[in-house]
Amino acid sequence: MALLLYRIGLFSYRHRWQVLVAWIVVFAGLLAAGLGLGGTMKESFAIPGTESQRALDRLEQVFPEVAGASAQVVIETTDGKIEPHKERIQTAVKEIAGQPHVIQALDPWSEYATNTLADDGEAVIVQVQFTTNVTSELTADVEAIREIGTNLGTDGLRVAFGGQLYQNLEYGLTVTELIGVAFAAIVLIVAFGSVLAAGMPLISAIVAVGTTMGAILVVAKFVTVSSATPLLAVMIGLAVGIDYALFILSRHRQQLARGAEPAESTATAVGTSGSAVVFAGATVMVALLGLVIVGIPFLSVMGIAAAAGVFAALAASITLLPALLGFAGERMRPKEGSRAWRRDTGANAKPSMGRRWVRLVLKAPIVFILLVIAGLGALAIPALHMQTSLPSGKGEAVGYTARDAYDIVTNHFGEGANGPMLVMLDITQMSNDTLMDDLAAIRDRVAAVPGVAHTGQALPNPTVDSAIIQVIPTTGPDDPATFNTVVGLRDLAAGIQDDYHAVSSVTGATAVQIDITNRLNGALLPFAAVVVGLSFVLLTMVFRSLLVPLKAALSFLLSAFAAFGVVVLVFQDGIFGEIFGIVPGPIIAFLPVLLLAIVFGLAMDYEVFLVSGMREAHVHGHRAREAIEEGFTNAARVVTAAALIMFFVFIAFVPEGAGVIKVIAFGLAAGIFFDAFLVRMTLVPALMALFGEKAWALPRWLDRMLPDLDIEGEGLREYQAQAAWAREHPAAIAFESLRIGDEAHPITAADVDVPAGGVLVARGTAPTRRLLSATLAGRLDPVGGRAQVLGRSLPGDAPGLVTRVASVDLGNLDDRSRELTLGQLLGRHAAYGGLTMRTEVPASATAEAIELLNEALTEAGHPSPNLRADTYLDALDPVSRAVALIGITVAERPELLILDLGVLAHSAEAPRLGSAVVRAAERLADPGTTVVLGASSQFDLDAFARGVGDRNVASLTLTGKESRA
Repeated sequence: MALLLYRIGLFSYRHRWQVLVAWIVVFAGLLAAGLGLGGTMKESFAIPGTESQRALDRLEQVFPEVAGASAQVVIETTDGKIEPHKERIQTAVKEIAGQPHVIQALDPWSEYATNTLADDGEAVIVQVQFTTNVTSELTADVEAIREIGTNLGTDGLRVAFGGQLYQNLEYGLTVTELIGVAFAAIVLIVAFGSVLAAGMPLISAIVAVGTTMGAILVVAKFVTVSSATPLLAVMIGLAVGIDYALFILSRHRQQLARGAEPAESTATAVGTSGSAVVFAGATVMVALLGLVIVGIPFLSVMGIAAAAGVFAALAASITLLPALLGFAGERMRPKEGSRAWRRDTGANAKPSMGRRWVRLVLKAPIVFILLVIAGLGALAIPALHMQTSLPSGKGEAVGYTARDAYDIVTNHFGEGANGPMLVMLDITQMSNDTLMDDLAAIRDRVAAVPGVAHTGQALPNPTVDSAIIQVIPTTGPDDPATFNTVVGLRDLAAGIQDDYHAVSSVTGATAVQIDITNRLNGALLPFAAVVVGLSFVLLTMVFRSLLVPLKAALSFLLSAFAAFGVVVLVFQDGIFGEIFGIVPGPIIAFLPVLLLAIVFGLAMDYEVFLVSGMREAHVHGHRAREAIEEGFTNAARVVTAAALIMFFVFIAFVPEGAGVIKVIAFGLAAGIFFDAFLVRMTLVPALMALFGEKAWALPRWLDRMLPDLDIEGEGLREYQAQAAWAREHPAAIAFESLRIGDEAHPITAADVDVPAGGVLVARGTAPTRRLLSATLAGRLDPVGGRAQVLGRSLPGDAPGLVTRVASVDLGNLDDRSRELTLGQLLGRHAAYGGLTMRTEVPASATAEAIELLNEALTEAGHPSPNLRADTYLDALDPVSRAVALIGITVAERPELLILDLGVLAHSAEAPRLGSAVVRAAERLADPGTTVVLGASSQFDLDAFARGVGDRNVASLTLTGKESRA
């Protein structure tokens, strides 16, 4: 992983213009597509598989007139009684009913209306039913109804509008979010001591966020996306985007301060810190994508969108940021003698604040463990009485029309009138003779359920296969007592089925809310188990330890529940709520699972950044406590800056944010603060000190099973050392103490340096030669020593050799070759001007290729057998066959040609044959092609050298036992 990221960083640095243009195209293209398609956000709290949702789905089929969106026009008199205004109100109702998408506006005085005329005679409710649930289609109707109601609200009447269509569910960026970004910029400037350096993470994060927003707008054209989804993606993407770029840029600046060259430093920073960033980002995305398993569509979309924001931030950090660093070049290097330079080079005389803090924690780890657990545990206590619900008018601030409507209804009709429900009846099996009497009896049973205040008439649909009964509870939509009322209504189903042969179900906004809350509460533990389990596996691979990931997962629960407790104190209990403009009430139902996912993912970010530094120090030989101090000290400043940035970005969404975003942002800010400063930077080093060397223990069998992710970049450092050695040996082939094959039984090769155009004779048994051929071709990594082939370091650069090296066994023919003529073989490769890959070629080109082969045989001192197109390869003598095979092989124009004499290497003609094929290769291949000739250990090198003239010839002997050859 580290090596791959190193190459990505180096490519982005060197090809900065291409990378920058690519990002601009993607950024502008997605934003333009999103805005052009006109994707809009809309709320949908559908929850497949629940009784309420099944009833709603059936309602659309049998009662389409009540299946669409609904709203309430609440009218209150300010001068006594409502009756004198009856005519004006009825006129307004007719105007509302005339709107294009209004299927029904129910006159409050109608015999079919239920609980729409207040007992005190001072208020009425106009129930408005629309033809569709698609809010984007209802915009004009909603505004028209608002205008009609506003005109009515004069001369003794006060009008307010209720229902989801009039709730404040539109979320957008405000000035406070810009203030949050400004605070993040200040933190970056302080951290880097450079305005230019501080701007890099901001640019990277903003481009990633803009790209994500464009993608969400495109998706919103085809999928239901809630209004909170884009802003959540912006919050998460902005926070992690700045943080991830911060970690990479900090390593880069530190390396520059110590004298590194900018391009190499950029690539190394992406390869090392970038590895931690990738796995931290992967953990966040696993946590967010885990929301899909909850089974609630709108929550799944939120999780996927937020994960997409993290992915975009991650991609920008490892591609766009290195490109930007390429433009900055030497200007990113801290000035010698500056505060940043002294800090990054270790020239400061005094220990850093991070080192002083961790030393204090390590002096009394048990004390700090107890303090953190006690403090966070106390903050978590309020979470025990958390109440959850979906957004409603009650949660709006005073002055918003939905809140005013809610209060008027509560004052005159009782709070339960804000959450009417429907009992739906399938009456296909009921007796037609007694239908109306039976429906009346069922209505009486419904009215007798505790908690029911009013019931409407049982109204059959025109086809008389279904009926509905409107139910008004005595308690509000978010009151726990309403849950008991719904349970009581659903308990009637068995009796109604037995006595009247009708199938009943309960639905409506309140029932849907209760079902969603129950689904979320039931999914919380399975969701946490899956996400924590997957992250535990990922962290086990990263840290090669069992205790470290176990500690990371369990300690996270402290910060998560403390965040829950603080959210309950502020948003439910109202403590300090006035400061943030919060209306106390139940917590948004999906907050616990959403907060658990996001805080867990971000907490693992800091775990990876802090503990990977401790592991790196431990791998380099530091003892356990020394490794804790060194790793913590190196990461503390950056982690502190990252946590502060996240905190400021999240908290900025609280003062002006709407209900859903406000509580999510506050919970995330609290969770990040607790986890970063109390758990990761205090509890973690204390626990690691108690674990000692056992922290890095891992059973051997498990260690063998787990892939080596090399998050500390150890493999990258080895590669860089190999690459530096390769640059010092600029030959076509160079070996030093090379070992190939099996690590337990390696084959060793002598040190060699073969210039371009030279010949290397590799002598050994056939199996050992095959191992060497595979190694030179980049198909098999050496197990030790150093190797450089065509400027590529092995191991590490093997993929770059696959198309530059060709090999052939000159002494063997496969069955397919025996059945083909020379013309058929060459016809696949021959082309005008020589031998090159071609699918279809004219006969003249094949003839020209055969003429080249005959010339090569003559040049090699071999009497030409006058090769023809109809000659079978198997019929040729060894030298002619070898030259033909070479001709076919060099069609690929390799820079390195590996020719193994195969079984012919044991014959007395081997040196002459070897000389002939090398001369043929020289004739057929491009000038400067290097040749490796494989032969047996008895091969006469002197005779061969005389046969190839002035070509530079080197040799090596392969020794060792080939255990798996």
